Amino acid sequence: MTVGQTILLNKKHQGAVTSYKDLNFPKYTVVSKPGTTGEAAVKSLIPNCTYKSFDTEVEGATQVLEGNADAFVYDLPYNAVFIAMHGTENLVFLDTPFTTEPIAWAIRKNDPEFLKFLNGFLEEIKKDGRFDRIYQKWFKSTDWFKYVR
Repeated sequence: MTVGQTILLNKKHQGAVTSYKDLNFPKYTVVSKPGTTGEAAVKSLIPNCTYKSFDTEVEGATQVLEGNADAFVYDLPYNAVFIAMHGTENLVFLDTPFTTEPIAWAIRKNDPEFLKFLNGFLEEIKKDGRFDRIYQKWFKSTDWFKYVR
């Protein structure tokens, strides 16, 4: 699976900001968490914005929700859950990742049989459509969230 950085945007910028590139001006305050790929993406791809870091994802995203910042840059899964929790009254979710970050599994060294099984399993679920259904259910849709609140 590949995820990447997405943007939670304060609703006041809906339509005017449609991409991370639109935030590359000092007038926009963009926030993320220090030491993360979100922070790295902001510093390398949106270097002209006004950047602020917050110790937790919740603090950063809440700054945008409350109108104290313009955008929060973070991983797609986190931002999908945050928008599911808080709705679209004050937020816009730019959910197309603008970075590419492959996810991997760590497995035991020197276990070629398990590696072969795992790679075969992944190939099989991609071919038969299960991977796409799982991805849609957990990352594109937020219908599941009402059951865990």
